[in-house]
Amino acid sequence: MGLAVDSNLIGKILAPALRLWLRSQVETVESLELEIDGKDRQILRGYVPRVALSSDRAIYQGLQLGRVLLRGENIRINIGQVIKGKPLKLLEPIRVSGELQISQSHLQASLTSDLLASAFGELLVALLAEQGVENPQGKLKNYTFHWQAIALEHQSFQLKGEVQDPQGQSHDLLVQARLQLASPKTLHLEDITLLGLPAIANQNLERLTVDLGEDVDLESLDLNNGELFCLGRVLIRP
Repeated sequence: MGLAVDSNLIGKILAPALRLWLRSQVETVESLELEIDGKDRQILRGYVPRVALSSDRAIYQGLQLGRVLLRGENIRINIGQVIKGKPLKLLEPIRVSGELQISQSHLQASLTSDLLASAFGELLVALLAEQGVENPQGKLKNYTFHWQAIALEHQSFQLKGEVQDPQGQSHDLLVQARLQLASPKTLHLEDITLLGLPAIANQNLERLTVDLGEDVDLESLDLNNGELFCLGRVLIRP
């Protein structure tokens, strides 16, 4: 662990508390490196000028991650409670910038995670809504999904699975599209194919616009050679 040290508070109190807090946010992490900048008088006011971290092969809510590099600045924490042995907490939102790499094999191993299941479900709802299907979320509750395979190609993805319809019949399910970062807060899915829900969906869409939300600002999002690489910023709220 690297420390920009003129401070005993960093080495003895802040670094262990921050490491414990970070580990509490993930299920497992293979390696975790921290670099903390700050002086005693700043830390004692609950102010941390800068924190950088890197991790390998962490698992967050069932999602297996590859290499993660993050940098946060102007961080406010509950230092009085930390000194007394209480868990570290963020007192204000912080803007974190960084890089994230996830391989196709990581995603394949994460297909049963609640996080990916929720994301895929939201994608299907958005696709059906774009096609004019009324109450798509309500209709999809009558279907059971089993995601089986994902492939990442040049700026495109292919997702395969099996869906059981309300009558109990099983169908092969396919979702594929090209992916483009249209703006820091907007993704475009283009040349979309959706097969396996013939009762409630057409099979092709030219484009779907996905709003990433106000807390996300992406600089790049690349899919290539079985890997997803993301560079950008995200707002972390207490």
